Amino acid sequence: MLKPALFALPLLTLVACNSEENQVVEKITYPETRKDTTAGDSLHGTWVADPYRWLENDTTVETAAWVTAQNEVTNAYLGKIPYRKDLAKRYEELYNFPKVSGPMRVGDLYFIWKNSGLQNQSVINVRKGLDGEDKVFIDPNELDPAGTTTYSPIGVSKDDRYMAVGVQRAGSDWQEIMVYDLTTMQPTNDLLKWSKFSGASFYKNGFFYSRYPTPAKGTELSAASKFQKVYYHKLGDAQEKDVLVWEDKVNGDLYVGVGVTEEEEFATLYISTGTDGFEMYFHDLRKGQLPTPATAWVALQQGFEHKTSIIDFVPTTGKFLVMTEVDAPNYRLVEVDPANPAKENWKDIIPQKKELLQGVSSGGGILFAEYLKDATSRFYRYKEDGTGEQEIALPDIGSAGGFGGKRKDTFGFYSFTSFTDPGSIYKYDYTTGKSDVFFRPELKFDPLEYTTEQVFYPSKDGTKVPLFIVHRKDVKPNGSNPTLMYAYGGFNISLSPSFSTSRMLLLEQGGVFALANLRGGGEYGEDWHKAGMKEKKQNVFDDFIAAAEYLIAEKWTDTAHLGVNGGSNGGLLIGAVMTQRPDLFAVCFPEVGVLDMLRYQKFTAGFGWTPEYGNADNSKEEFDYLVKYSPLHNVKPASYPPTMVMTADHDDRVVPAHSFKFISTLQVAQQGSAPVLIRVDTQAGHGGGKPTSKVIEEQADKWSFFFHNIHFVPTFKVEVPKENS
Repeated sequence: MLKPALFALPLLTLVACNSEENQVVEKITYPETRKDTTAGDSLHGTWVADPYRWLENDTTVETAAWVTAQNEVTNAYLGKIPYRKDLAKRYEELYNFPKVSGPMRVGDLYFIWKNSGLQNQSVINVRKGLDGEDKVFIDPNELDPAGTTTYSPIGVSKDDRYMAVGVQRAGSDWQEIMVYDLTTMQPTNDLLKWSKFSGASFYKNGFFYSRYPTPAKGTELSAASKFQKVYYHKLGDAQEKDVLVWEDKVNGDLYVGVGVTEEEEFATLYISTGTDGFEMYFHDLRKGQLPTPATAWVALQQGFEHKTSIIDFVPTTGKFLVMTEVDAPNYRLVEVDPANPAKENWKDIIPQKKELLQGVSSGGGILFAEYLKDATSRFYRYKEDGTGEQEIALPDIGSAGGFGGKRKDTFGFYSFTSFTDPGSIYKYDYTTGKSDVFFRPELKFDPLEYTTEQVFYPSKDGTKVPLFIVHRKDVKPNGSNPTLMYAYGGFNISLSPSFSTSRMLLLEQGGVFALANLRGGGEYGEDWHKAGMKEKKQNVFDDFIAAAEYLIAEKWTDTAHLGVNGGSNGGLLIGAVMTQRPDLFAVCFPEVGVLDMLRYQKFTAGFGWTPEYGNADNSKEEFDYLVKYSPLHNVKPASYPPTMVMTADHDDRVVPAHSFKFISTLQVAQQGSAPVLIRVDTQAGHGGGKPTSKVIEEQADKWSFFFHNIHFVPTFKVEVPKENS
């Protein structure tokens, strides 16, 4: 456990607010939202009205006026909360500590991301040699003073001379690809547009990348992204000259990408119908020819029922190392001969275990395997043949990541974090197995004052579900602790301990943070994931509701002090549980949520989620289970808890129309006096790359809304050092 430097700074404490003044019901007049009584769809013999469909068009003057009117109501409400500015100031204090990433090694250069504390975006520095002097490589804050542009390396040439950098603006998934010459540290003339969800895999004097056709003007942030293709770009050429290496002219609903092994022996082709299951092919580049759309790629895994991916190619054996869940729902690592890739010829290198094999990486001739044990990291190292297993000692129980590198590396880096510690960066020596601290942040609070416990509670059907409970050590179950519960529950994504500065606003005041590892996630392998997919999605909501009931039964909190939060698929979760159990929660935050389950597949990347959710257009069976829980379609006249829906105007992952239509329906259906508001961020997207200034504003609004609606007032007390007393 880390022991950081301590500072005498203002601390927030929560005080119950029982004054008559604060019990006054705040009457809110919501903007009147036009209804189109003719809008809707007939699905499998059922008419489904969609009166707010006009809000799906995010570029009209009418929609823009609606957003402005809603934000005015929300800002007026938040502006009356007296401690909102003080809360923002305290969050800024907590957030203002130096942040450093683990180094990215490119030849003898090391690229390190640094943020002095409150910079909107981290500055990419470069040094020659690990102990060299840092120089600025890319400063996004200088290039975009608004702080809404991000720069991310997405590929490096084999000779370590060229680096491809993805540039994203205002939170959009769209990226431009630039190329930097690392001998001069300056960009070349290469500029590629309309790429999304793509890396840059270098081969010879260019690289493979994925892109979409140029979208029609005005539809860039809402239209379905279809017919992604893979191209090869030769350095120095205009994008129009790029060579098409893969396309599907019939099925436009595919994600696709090409990778290249370290010494450019093979190209690997990934094809997916969405976020679950994919096909994997390979092409021998040693013959010196680019693949083409007509190339007979060699199939490693066909069909979209499984997840089989090439991790590495080992030159000494001439074999692939492949991670798969075929015949192994908790995953295994197998060796595959490119000349005989059929499944019956696969050989186990790391067999399936009881714990989930989260991932495998390689570096220095070593395999690094990450396992999840009850949602916390465990790392083991192996020889390339799977022998010599050794557990890598981590600093504590929490989450680790990193490891791996190139075949000739002698050391690498990894990070470690927990719920109450943003963690440190460690240098790991491959020969000795020794870890040394490379960077440890100085914090404005003491992580040792907090504790995390993990419990297992029964869901509705008796399934045991893990729940992390985080609080200050002196906090006890008293039946009314301010509590925020978070979860995700989908897409095979595992939630392990991670740090969030904003949670400290709750924890340092005696509040409780709870994280539930619901079915639908990947914490216990494919069986756990599939138990929360498609027609079994209700299990996810039942797991979450049971977690809330557990926290109340165990006296950690009560209904009047329990807030719930989730984003994206987690936003769907909050929308579903608040419509199913509006009596159970004090405050709800559905963030950038998938809230219209009947039309989500019609926008941007939505088609890729159909393997997870199903598609209402496909069959009556899928329509029936989707409409049963779709948050938008289950809002009925009722007394709903205080709710702040959160979205952004440049969210082209989960388009803001989900949130627009949901809040419009909710405001009409609200029978109680609690506020049901929407906060629409501008020049922001699904969450990635958000500038610090916007993060501070957003979190101040969020926590102010939470505290205000559980009737607690945060107050500041200055801790005076003893020597000054």
